[in-house]
Amino acid sequence: MKKERAQRVMPRQDGKVAIVTGGGRGIGYEVVRHMARLGAHVIIGGRDEHEGLAAVRRICEEYKEAKVEFKKLDLASLQSVHQFVQSFKERHLPLNILVNNAGVMLVPEGHTKDGFEQHFGVNYLGHFLLTWLLLETLKDSGKSGQFSRVVNVSSSAHRIGKIRLNDLNSYQCYSSHAAYCHSKLAQLLFSSHLHQEMQHGGFPVSSCAVDPGMVDTALYRHLWTPLRLAQRTIAHLLLRTPAEGAATVLYAALSPALEGECGGGYWANGCREMTTALTSEPQLQLSLWQTSLQLVGLQ
Repeated sequence: MKKERAQRVMPRQDGKVAIVTGGGRGIGYEVVRHMARLGAHVIIGGRDEHEGLAAVRRICEEYKEAKVEFKKLDLASLQSVHQFVQSFKERHLPLNILVNNAGVMLVPEGHTKDGFEQHFGVNYLGHFLLTWLLLETLKDSGKSGQFSRVVNVSSSAHRIGKIRLNDLNSYQCYSSHAAYCHSKLAQLLFSSHLHQEMQHGGFPVSSCAVDPGMVDTALYRHLWTPLRLAQRTIAHLLLRTPAEGAATVLYAALSPALEGECGGGYWANGCREMTTALTSEPQLQLSLWQTSLQLVGLQ
């Protein structure tokens, strides 16, 4: 398997504020840790308070000057997303970087608190609402030469995903693997459409999607038991470490080379990559966007 290239040296991020969902462990933790080391004020948005606070302690022990904190955010609850954003906005902080990283994979069939299929609800719809509610702050925080950035952590699995607008919750035929792939395709369509909307509107915000590769994280805990045992055995040989997986995410979020019109797109292995024609289909992007607004009660 192709390993991630070495971590690039990124500029200082003093004065910038970032939100990283699922930043208590795995890739998200490494993203938060690296941003904090560069001087950014980083807010971890996560469901597990114990895990999030432990992550904050570890980072602050490693970097005494780190500005990092944990705030409760359950992406399986639209109410929780609203509460998180309201709490953030009350502080009148800027928002320069939003990393939509949290996710679930291969979970048993089930639904979020609002009745959405879990992969679709957590991986995509919760992040869609979070981004939408923070969009004005992102716009206000960006400026020419220093765009605000939205980074959506996706997966190559989107390539075999499908968007059925009349069955986004996979009621007709459920497969946890298919549901995961569908949710990642939805995330990519949203990422691309958001970038186009921001560019057409002249707003200083860019949006991109990143595939961190196959990374040795807790996402694999729902694998069929024999496969999970095999995965644990060969993980060090075939899978990237969370730090390696975080490399392209950090590049997309921080690199001066992706400033302004150079941002956007789909990134993997530290490079911009082509993806399926479906992800750039304008009508599908727009239809999903409008449907999503309706589902979260914004239209």
